[in-house]
Amino acid sequence: MFSRVRSQQGIAAAGVTLLGYGVMILSGVPGWVITYAVAALVVIAGELSLATRFAATGELLQKAGLGLVWRRFLRDLSVVLLTVSAVRPGVGATIAVLLLPAALWTVAVGTTALTRVVNGRAATPAFTRNIDLGAQRAVPVPPTWAQRLAGLRMPLLNVLLVPAAVVAALVDRVTPVVATGAVTLAAGLVVAAALALTWLRGRGRTSGVLPAVHAWMARERPEVVLYFAGPAKDVYQANMWLAPVEAAGRCAVVLLRADDAFRELADTRLPVVCVPAGVDFMNLDFSSVKVALYAANVGANIHLLREPGVKHVFVGHGDSDKQASVNPYSKVYDEVWVAGPAGRERYARAGVGVLDRNIVEVGRPQLAGVHTFGSGAPDHVFTVLYAPTWEGWLDDDPYHTSLVLMGDQIVAGLLAAGGVRVIYKPHPLTGTRSRKARAVHERIVARIRAAGGQLDAGPLDGPAHLVVTGRTPSLFDCFNATDLLVSDVSSVVSDFVQSERPYVVANPAGLPEDEFRRQFPTARAAYLLAADCGELEKILTVTRAGDDPLTEARRELKEYLLGPGGANPMDRFRDEIGRLCG
Repeated sequence: MFSRVRSQQGIAAAGVTLLGYGVMILSGVPGWVITYAVAALVVIAGELSLATRFAATGELLQKAGLGLVWRRFLRDLSVVLLTVSAVRPGVGATIAVLLLPAALWTVAVGTTALTRVVNGRAATPAFTRNIDLGAQRAVPVPPTWAQRLAGLRMPLLNVLLVPAAVVAALVDRVTPVVATGAVTLAAGLVVAAALALTWLRGRGRTSGVLPAVHAWMARERPEVVLYFAGPAKDVYQANMWLAPVEAAGRCAVVLLRADDAFRELADTRLPVVCVPAGVDFMNLDFSSVKVALYAANVGANIHLLREPGVKHVFVGHGDSDKQASVNPYSKVYDEVWVAGPAGRERYARAGVGVLDRNIVEVGRPQLAGVHTFGSGAPDHVFTVLYAPTWEGWLDDDPYHTSLVLMGDQIVAGLLAAGGVRVIYKPHPLTGTRSRKARAVHERIVARIRAAGGQLDAGPLDGPAHLVVTGRTPSLFDCFNATDLLVSDVSSVVSDFVQSERPYVVANPAGLPEDEFRRQFPTARAAYLLAADCGELEKILTVTRAGDDPLTEARRELKEYLLGPGGANPMDRFRDEIGRLCG
């Protein structure tokens, strides 16, 4: 509700501001000073609000072709009209009134081009972490104040012409406008001079980072690459493989393609290289690389898949019964690594062209830290983790997540049960595509806050309800504090089976239980929850009493989903890396 009101206020502010510009033009033609001054005050106040409180509305104006450049041009035009109409200066003064604002616009366009040249030369083509590249020759960059005023931001200076024009009209002299125009032009020329000096100082210099990365690759000769080309919002997909790759004991490097993902990557001791540009990336020396591990299917994977001497392996970011786990894109890899027999059978049922001989079962090495039993602390409060998946990409799948249809009811039921602690950990992408999902998420957070819960809490100890939306505590940390999981058809369920503790899978579509378990084998040992959440109270009663009839079914399902119980998945992962490295 608040966001809708705020949006309406922003639209109103934009409308009043645009109307003010129109009044400035119309009142400038006949020289109506008072009307012009009032409109100018409205415009200045409106622009301040669009730049701060209603920034989103300002962006909409930009997209509609009514951006700051056009609005500032109208402002300067109104200054010329008012000055010429009200003062009626001579020919020379009129030319000055016309040329001074135009000259600043010309300087602004020139500094736009110069800024691109200077910034392009100073731009870092690669980013690194945990790598000593030696001393790098610095490329000069313009002063911060010059960068802030350069380009099409420079005509902002001409706002000073507005009060100057009003004063000129009141005293019937052109001097205030000419003097102010000369000052703003001089300021623009100072900015241009600073940029030009920076360009001259940096002639012949380029960033030495990329050659240093080439030298590091040639010197260290990594055998294993963890490759991720997605954006920051998806970097959790790479984060889950950092520890296993580090523990594999091979010379490895993490290769990223997006600088925002580089900044958000979790802490690791592995060397990390981010090369955003495709041409720069493809010119790296991959002659030593034996194995490339891909955490996600994205288009930019082609820049490494083109390397013929590398074994390309899709490891994904979790096994689940969702369609994304059998993406036909997987045919491009030499091998597809899955956790257990369930992953192999999933590809066979899907018939997407991935050959059985190219599928390798390696377990889930990330789950080594997930405890098989719950907390034994004497003051432990029965804890339920609600971890819904996100809304997905497709609008025609309303049952992709339980959050929209059932989430609020699930959390309300858990909070009302008494003697139950709730941990709410939504998928990192929750609400990024669906406003409905975002709205339900916000309602759940508000509900938990009202129940005395903690938001973005750190430690998982204690009896308080928690909302966990950050990178830490991790999902697996939450598993270890959980007695009962409530989730959707997702890899969260598959991974939680490692704990052998009870779990609930939402069935928002209302499928018959047998059909649901047939379609989604990860739910074979789950309690199912229909859209009305009618079973929730009974499930809580059974699981809290410890009289759980599905205990043995979960043990059997664990081997089906994650592989043999006696095998160490980290050892299996390490062995398969060694096999491909030779």
